[in-house]
Amino acid sequence: MQFLAYIVLYPFLWLISILPFRVLYIISDLVYVLIYHIFGYRKKVVNANLHLAFPYKTDAEIKIIRKKFYHHLCDMLVEAIKSITISEAEMKKRYVFKNVEDIHNLEKENKSIVLFMGHYASWEWVFILQKHINHMGYAVYKQLSNKYFDALVKRIRAKYNSYLITTKETFPTLIQAKQNKQLTLNGFVFDQSPKLDKAIHWQNFMGIKVPVHVGAEILAKRLDMATLFLKVKKIKRGYYEATIMDIIKDPNKMEDFKITDAYLKHVEEEILEAPEFYLWTHKRWKHANNAPK
Repeated sequence: MQFLAYIVLYPFLWLISILPFRVLYIISDLVYVLIYHIFGYRKKVVNANLHLAFPYKTDAEIKIIRKKFYHHLCDMLVEAIKSITISEAEMKKRYVFKNVEDIHNLEKENKSIVLFMGHYASWEWVFILQKHINHMGYAVYKQLSNKYFDALVKRIRAKYNSYLITTKETFPTLIQAKQNKQLTLNGFVFDQSPKLDKAIHWQNFMGIKVPVHVGAEILAKRLDMATLFLKVKKIKRGYYEATIMDIIKDPNKMEDFKITDAYLKHVEEEILEAPEFYLWTHKRWKHANNAPK
C-alpha cells in the first residue's frame, strides 16, 4: 500500500512542483479555503494556543493572526512541494543568509556546529545553507511512516549536501564524524514539546512554563561543538532572510540549559514580532498544567 500511494501521488506532486510560483500561490489560496473554512484543520488547537500565548489580545485580533497563519501554512505546503524540482539558484535567491562568514570563521577554528531554530517562518528551505559553507550538514528529523516518501525527502536534502538522521542515529553518526575529523553543522528545530517522562528542564515560553528539549545543548557540550541561533524572517511570499546570531564557541563554559533558554527566548521574540509565521498547529503547551512546583 505504501508503494501504491507513492506511485500515485508522486507524479502529481512533481507536476505541481514544476509550476511557476505565481500559480503555486493561487493553489495555496485555494487550499487555504479548504483547510480553514471548510475542514477547519486543527482550528481548536490553533485557537487554544493563540489565546494561551496572547491572553491580552481580543478575539478579533486573534482571528486576524489565525487567518494569516493559515495562509502562511498553505504557502509552506506548496513551497515544500516546490523543493522537489526547484533549482539551486532559485533557492539561493529566495532564502538569503546573513553573517555566513561567522560559520567560515568557525571552520577555520576547526569547530563543528549545533544550529538551533524554531518552527518559525520556513525551516523547509534552510538546507540551502549547505551550499554556502563547507561543513557537512545533518538535520535531526522524525521518520515518515511511508518509507518511499521518507526516501524522497532524504534525496531532496541530499542534493544540497544535507542529510537527515533520526534521534537514535544522532550520537553514533556525529561521534563517527568527529573521529574522522569531519566538521559538521547539525540542525535542530528544538521548540517541540518533549515527552513528559523525559522532561528534565522547564522554562517559561510565551509566559507559560513548559518542558523544553535540551538534547541539542547536551550534544554540543559532549562533542565540543559551537552553537548558534538562526533567526528567520519572512520578507514576502516565497522570500526569507535568515540571520546567524549568538554564537557560543565553548558551550561547556555555560551553565546547564542557559544556551537552550537563551535561544528559546529568540524564538519568543520572533513570535512577538510576527506571530502569524509560527507553527500554531502543534501542541506546544500541552504539558503546561504539569509543570513541577
